[in-house]
Amino acid sequence: VDACNTALEVLIFAGSTNLGQSWATVLTLFGSALTFYVQTWDEYYTQTLTLGIISGPVEGILTLCAVYATTAIKGGASFWHKPMLATLGVPAALSPLIPASLYNLPFTSWYIIYGSLVLLFSTLSSILNVMHIRRQRNLNVYKPLLGLLPAVAMWVLVLVYLHLRPLVRERHLVPFVLFVGLINAYSVGQMIIAHLVKREFPYWNVLLLPLVVGVVDGVCGSREYLGLWEGSLLFGSGGDSEVYQVAFVFCSLGLAVGVYGSFVFDVITTICDYLDIWCLTIKHPFVEGAAEPAKVIETKVADKNNNNNNNHSAAKTKTT
Repeated sequence: VDACNTALEVLIFAGSTNLGQSWATVLTLFGSALTFYVQTWDEYYTQTLTLGIISGPVEGILTLCAVYATTAIKGGASFWHKPMLATLGVPAALSPLIPASLYNLPFTSWYIIYGSLVLLFSTLSSILNVMHIRRQRNLNVYKPLLGLLPAVAMWVLVLVYLHLRPLVRERHLVPFVLFVGLINAYSVGQMIIAHLVKREFPYWNVLLLPLVVGVVDGVCGSREYLGLWEGSLLFGSGGDSEVYQVAFVFCSLGLAVGVYGSFVFDVITTICDYLDIWCLTIKHPFVEGAAEPAKVIETKVADKNNNNNNNHSAAKTKTT
């Protein structure tokens, strides 16, 4: 659930800062999703959930709350597009020390810089932590690094696809963000289950297939790249191409919802069956004779009342 919330939070944050359907929103999703993936990867190999000095569940949530509150107080997201240093009162007299391009950077650009530094720091910290723990346990130090390849592959495909399909990036980014969020959530979920049942690391994610198909079709159908065929085999080259691009994104999102939903259902039902419990309700242990279902009790009460009425009628008739 938290992995799904990551993508939803990105959309809310993008709306509250007026990032729009742009590369800035994509970079925000990249930082949030990759951090979640790396932290789960760290937990899988160290068997311990380790939160860094700057973590999403603490500092990340506090930062988002501060952003939302500031947007509400300032009366709109346009505030975040003002130059940060000038807005905070840094005097322009320092311009010889601060380049004009840096002095005029808006809050949103500073946020991306801040997020990039935090992402780099947290990722390197997790990698060093995993290598340190593996070295202490006399295990292969470098093998866990292969577990980062699925995340690298996913984001290479995402960035290439959005570059090839600017229509999706500029006009239909919301469903695509949800799709990418579910891809990341599925990978994270597989890692958590593999950690619990002590299985091999899950390198494969079937939800990457739509991205692979979209990228291959775009690269092979573009004259700027391979140009193996004219136009797109998926979307065509006529006026309906845009319609098919949008349909492809929504179909991919639907596929992701189905696959991830089935995964969640299987996990919940398997755990409930194994532990003999119910989901979201308490299953009390059965004790013979301790209690009877309400319907049985109601039936017995009704039968008793009927018997009493019959006995009363019979006694009255006999007396008469």
